This record gives sequence, C-alpha cells and structure tokens, in this order.
Amino acid sequence: MADILLILHTETNGGFSKGALESITSAKQLAAELNADFDVAVLGLQAETAADKIATCGATRFMVVDDDAISAPRYATDVKALEALIKRAGSKLVLAQGTSRFTRAMPGAALRCDAALDSHIVALKVEDGTVKAQRWYYRQRILTTLSRSACPWILLVDGGVNPVWQGDAGDAAVERVAVDFADAAARTTIKGVQSPAVDAQTIRPDAPLLFVAGAGWTKKQADGAYHVGDAGELIQQFLSKANASLGSSKSLVDLQSEGHETLSFMSHMNQVGQTGSTPRHAKGLSTCCHGEEPHAVGWRFINERRAINLDANCGWAQGKADVVYVGDAFEIIKKVNALL
Repeated sequence: MADILLILHTETNGGFSKGALESITSAKQLAAELNADFDVAVLGLQAETAADKIATCGATRFMVVDDDAISAPRYATDVKALEALIKRAGSKLVLAQGTSRFTRAMPGAALRCDAALDSHIVALKVEDGTVKAQRWYYRQRILTTLSRSACPWILLVDGGVNPVWQGDAGDAAVERVAVDFADAAARTTIKGVQSPAVDAQTIRPDAPLLFVAGAGWTKKQADGAYHVGDAGELIQQFLSKANASLGSSKSLVDLQSEGHETLSFMSHMNQVGQTGSTPRHAKGLSTCCHGEEPHAVGWRFINERRAINLDANCGWAQGKADVVYVGDAFEIIKKVNALL
C-alpha cells in the first residue's frame, strides 16, 4: 500500500489530457518530498492502454477500471469506480486532476469512503512531515495554506500549475479492479454526445493566447456610428486564424443582460476576472477594455500581457500590461488578420 494514490481518467481518444500529465508531476514531487511511494489508478475508455503510456512515471502499482459503463462521464458510474479504487488502494492521500468529471463525482466518492475533500489546489508542499495544500479564495485575492488530519484526504489539483510530465511509454503491470455497474448504469442512459463545431468553440483553455474583448467594441466609433457586426466578424476571424481563446470583460457581458446590442457569440462563460474565471495562458491581448479592474485579478496568471487602447495613459495601460499598442482596435485587428 502506497501513501499516495493518483487517480486519472482518460479522454474520448483513450489518452490523457495535459492536466492529467501535470498531476503526475505533482504526485511525483510530493512523493519525493515525503520519501514515499505512489500508486496510479486510471478509469475510463482504454484505461489499460493509457496506463502503458505512463508506465515509466515511477508509480509502484497501476490499477485500472476499464468498462463500457464508464466510457463517458456519468455521476452514478464514476462514483462507484472512484469508491472502488480509493478503497482498494487504502492510501492516506489521494490526488486527482481537477476536471469537471472528477469535480462532479469525487464528492460522492469522498462521502462513501468517509474521506475529506478539497478542490482547486494550486500547490502542494511538505513542512515538518506534514502535507500542506494551497488554494485561492475570494476571487483569487487570498492564497491560503491548509492541512488536514482526516484520512484519506482527497485533493483535486487545478490544471496549469505544474509542468507536464514527460516520459517514455512502457508495459505497465496493471491490476484490474472489478466494479459492479449494473444498478448504477441503469439510472442514467447516455444517448450520445452533442458538441459545437470546432470554429464555434471560443473557450480553449490550452490555447497559447487569450483574446479579451471589452465593451468598447460595442460603443460608437470615430465616425459616430455603431459597428457591432463588424466587431464580431473581426474578432471571430482573429480567433480562428490565431487559434486563440476568447475572454470578456464584465461590462461587455452585462450589456447582453441589459438588452443592448452586443456580440452574439459572447456569454457569461467568457468572463475574465471578478466573478468570472482566472485563465492561465502564455500570452494575453486586451482590446477595448478601457482600464477596467477585472483584469488586474483575472489576468494574474497570464505570463505576457498586451493591450490595444487609444489612450496610452489609461488605467489598464499603466502598470498592468507589458506592451501597449496605441491605436484603434478595429484597424489594428483588421491589419493583424490580414497578416495572419
């Protein structure tokens, strides 16, 4: 029995996501600090084949639940699989990638295993032999450090906070864990999967660039007229050509609820900062945002921040951006699209 258990799930293609490989790095580093062993458990489609891809990660044991019942995310079956893996491992500490699938099912598994659970973990460290976990509170403004004496302790680790594990594939000696899904699978029937077209998907967490649009796109322009339609076309062209992710300021999202004309492809899911998300991208480009405060919080984890603004002295340009392009966003994005 290892002190640490790392639980992963496969994607629809039978492989692992970037977040899963990052969580391997987290487990290895924690095991090294504790001078302990760690096990890996994999559930989902082609779990046994996926385990071979990470056979050299240093785990002492590989457990898999490879069943048609968990080929797609479903609370009832995922909870039973997680419960079986956690109880079989008997580890004091359980790490898992903080995906929507595990965030939904892991609380139920924790209850069945009489375990403590914390989510959105961004760092793990060991002090005097005690594991300390860190996470943000209050809209990413307060970083807290916590530890628990409860056993097992389940931690859902956020993506984008650890390096991606890199290693050779091998032949993992897997231990298949049998789970009876008969009752659970009957509760919910999966009819199929509906997903938007690739060009309609504007939220791309793994994109190298985050493009944030502000309310300035919907205001009167230099000619005294509104050009919301042109703005939408320019932004969508940029997202497609640059393969970028789309973010929004709070004021732009609020315009839609107030009945004003706005970008049809924008929703509250795109909001960055304040009550929105805190994205992690290599680069960010803020346009027509006029120094709004959300980006001071929402862009904390963007490595390189750039802005387009007519006013070089605005609040966003001063102190919050690495590079400022002083000019009209319509003209600049039009030129960039032509170059791309």
